Amino acid sequence: MSENKNVWFPAKKNGWGWGKPCAWQGWLVMVVYLVTIIILSYVIDPKVELTRWSISIGVSTALLILMYIWKGEAPNWQWKAIDKKKRRLFK
Repeated sequence: MSENKNVWFPAKKNGWGWGKPCAWQGWLVMVVYLVTIIILSYVIDPKVELTRWSISIGVSTALLILMYIWKGEAPNWQWKAIDKKKRRLFK
């Protein structure tokens, strides 16, 4: 977890991007996003108005990504060491 208390979305520990929210505000953003997607899918029928639905979902997702950029740690490639015993598929 990040030491910076203003960070809502920490950088992933393995790979590129952001991990799970580390503050209640980040969880609230995620819940609002999911509720927005559900409401948009209920109000705008994707079978009838695919273009309008796609644009609405795209705008919502862009706003979520902007929130990640604004209140998250800078994403960068990070790789943690994997124990050799865990790499083996069969023992």
